[in-house]
Amino acid sequence: MATCPPYPTHLTGPADGAPRRHAHWWQRKWVRYGALVTLLAISGLVILALVRRQTGTEGFLVGLGLAVFPVPLLVAAFRWLDRVEPGPWRNLLFAFAWGACAAALIAIVANSFATRWIATATADPTSADTLGATVIAPIVEESAKAAAVLLVFLFRRRDFTGIVDGVVIAGVTATGFAFTENILYLGTAFGTDQLSGDSGLTSVTAATFFVRVVMSPFAHPLFTVLTGIGFGIAALSAERHHVRRVLLPLAGLVLAMGMHAMWNGSSSFGEFGFFAVYATFMVPAFALLTWLVIWTRQRELRTVRAELPAYATAGWLSASEPYVLGSMHARRLARQYAARHLGGRPAARSVAEYESYATSLAFLRHRASDGRAGPDFLVRERELLHELWLRRDVAHPALAYAARATAPVPMVPVPSPWPTYGAGYGYTPTYGQPHPGPYSTPAPYPAYNPYRS
Repeated sequence: MATCPPYPTHLTGPADGAPRRHAHWWQRKWVRYGALVTLLAISGLVILALVRRQTGTEGFLVGLGLAVFPVPLLVAAFRWLDRVEPGPWRNLLFAFAWGACAAALIAIVANSFATRWIATATADPTSADTLGATVIAPIVEESAKAAAVLLVFLFRRRDFTGIVDGVVIAGVTATGFAFTENILYLGTAFGTDQLSGDSGLTSVTAATFFVRVVMSPFAHPLFTVLTGIGFGIAALSAERHHVRRVLLPLAGLVLAMGMHAMWNGSSSFGEFGFFAVYATFMVPAFALLTWLVIWTRQRELRTVRAELPAYATAGWLSASEPYVLGSMHARRLARQYAARHLGGRPAARSVAEYESYATSLAFLRHRASDGRAGPDFLVRERELLHELWLRRDVAHPALAYAARATAPVPMVPVPSPWPTYGAGYGYTPTYGQPHPGPYSTPAPYPAYNPYRS
């Protein structure tokens, strides 16, 4: 059995020799998980009872069946954005559950209380409803959704490394929130149609479905993604930039509230106010944010190609792997090859895990080179290298195949039967000899120093 290369050696960092403090009972992982699951379960039961009481059992079931349509598409879209360094599914499940249960419960209770209080204080229910929709609801709902992003940012810091992670967590949280809200709106619309006897394409249910599910399924995710971008930029900032790490998420939250308020207030801009805001503001903002996230993803791939060659030089990776791991097309080819020739789905899963761990290693090294190494840098680096070594037997041949399949084809001239121009004048063509590809020899890289300022 082959032995692994030596682990990188560094100057003594903050992770060396640090005394371990005994954790109190409330700091233990199982206590936190238990409390979180209990909170989400209670919130889910309460929100279920509230929505069912307002819509009725039949309306709740109709709303549930219609509201589920955009959920798989939105979750798949956010998961696609996260393919460079996919986060664990438990974070996405928590984000969706928080949005659908805890955030929705907070929003329903707080919005109802605030609207009733304003109506009582002003004796004007109409103005109270308008103020509640354009001011109270954006503040309450965006704050409740932002709480999920904050929790992942604080307690799952390893999984929250940049803008894409913030966008994904925020987007999935908002998708869960919109799912519950759509059940409420669609179920209520169905009850209205039942009382009035309307049905078909002219019904309130059909109109509500068209506006909320067909035209604007991305509305809530778009708002909350601004908060996620703020947290993502804060994650890219050094630990010493305390003010920036606080102000950036707050700025993103304020922008999310402002966009949400404009969206909710579009109906007060006239008969075509909704369509005007949708066409002139929502669609361009959605396109701009989509471009930003895709550009950020490509930037992450460039980081992978730039940072991993140091480990190839040290013997942990083959010379071609940094280039393969920096291409989503090559990664997919490696997984497909593993599934077909190296052991089916388990082999493909091992290659996917290898790709994910290698990407995390590249980002870890990049943070260190920027002076943003955390106190657990050395421990985390060895953990990732160990995980790569465990999967090397399957990953190496699959990635080697992907390297051969995606390498540029060299332009080798075809030998001619008659003398070529330049023959006899110091030029001798070397037809048919192998062309050195980009993976033949690794380029030299500077010495590895994670604490370089």
